[in-house]
Amino acid sequence: MPLLEIKTESWPFKQPFRISGYTFTASDVVTVTLTDGNFVGRGEASGVYYHSETPASLTTQIEALRSRIENGIDREMLRELLPPGGARCAIDCALWDIEAKQSGAPVWKMADVLRPVPLRTTFTVGAGTPDEMAAAARSYESAQAVKLKLTADDPGACIRAVRAARPDVWIGVDANQGFTRSSLEKLLPALVDAQIALVEQPLPVGADVELEGLNSPIPIAADESVQGLSDVRALVGRYDVVNIKLDKSGGLTEGLAMAREARRLGLKVMVGCMAGTSLSMAPAFVLAQLCDFVDLDGPTFLASDRVHPAIYTDGKIWCRELLWGGAV
Repeated sequence: MPLLEIKTESWPFKQPFRISGYTFTASDVVTVTLTDGNFVGRGEASGVYYHSETPASLTTQIEALRSRIENGIDREMLRELLPPGGARCAIDCALWDIEAKQSGAPVWKMADVLRPVPLRTTFTVGAGTPDEMAAAARSYESAQAVKLKLTADDPGACIRAVRAARPDVWIGVDANQGFTRSSLEKLLPALVDAQIALVEQPLPVGADVELEGLNSPIPIAADESVQGLSDVRALVGRYDVVNIKLDKSGGLTEGLAMAREARRLGLKVMVGCMAGTSLSMAPAFVLAQLCDFVDLDGPTFLASDRVHPAIYTDGKIWCRELLWGGAV
């Protein structure tokens, strides 16, 4: 039976990062370690900030399950005991990691995913003035794709400035619930002119019905409006893309189920992240092999990272099994 260790860690950002309604200066995470005497499995979670999850609250949830975990728990049982969120994510990912080592099969094979290959990821430009955002986009010299965090402060000017600075890249925008249907409709011509390829979570959670009949020429992705598997079906007719984040879904187990259900319903799939170190990116990278869009740049904002970190080259991400998910 595994022994459980819970740690909280704070990983400072290189500089503050701003989105609609929030500014972040560090990635605060909980790390779960499972040890059976021969093998070690690890999982990390930041939690869902807009649900007020913190390292302290995640630790409390995990600690409450200590005896169940240490007496032996499987991933399906975990889904019954905890709701989607960071606590379940950290435990779930640790279970995948230790099971891979115990079985001698890497996680991607256990998950029935093709052998992972490097994938294009977006690099995120935090909200700011048009000049600030254009400069940030230029700083990603090798990026093939960038994602802009927009607020209600002159989003059209920000979009135009970034497109002028980077005429060569795929661009998506993320409003983090900051628009109304009316403001989105007014912005759409500027988005089309700038060849924006994706609009993420334009309206607040609960206002999703207002997207019905919009007929946007640009695909719209749900983020905050989809937490777990039970939310996916309601997106049909309102959204085109499901953004899966393991902190939201409660780990790789539910993330895989969400991706497959989204495909069955005719939706495209995106994988994102809640900042975090490369230990958070590695399980998401396995899921990314099933996705149309990849947004796993979280560690690039950190002043330092894990040993065996994710590798970012030529605008792509590659996660090594030395860090997580490899067979021994």
